[in-house]
Amino acid sequence: MSEISREKIEHLAKLSRLALSDSEIATYAEQIDGIVDVVSAVQNVDTSGVEPMSHPHSVETTMRKDEVVPTLSAEEALDQAPDARDGRFVVPKIRG
Repeated sequence: MSEISREKIEHLAKLSRLALSDSEIATYAEQIDGIVDVVSAVQNVDTSGVEPMSHPHSVETTMRKDEVVPTLSAEEALDQAPDARDGRFVVPKIRG
């Protein structure tokens, strides 16, 4: 017997503002039942002895030395700008 009733599919369609035909409602109910079955099967997997983890891969962050290095001066940063004024980039005004 279907776990997902026709009424539930119709309710979801109404919330989603979807106009579904009778055949689409039946198809979606069957597909959702299949999804629920797969999720149920996964929930039944024996996980005893499996250590919980926050990420499926080992997460290691690498740190680099915090060193002071030369950077662009304000003049060097602005020398290729199409328009600059008072040590700043000039950009078009955003109109909204």
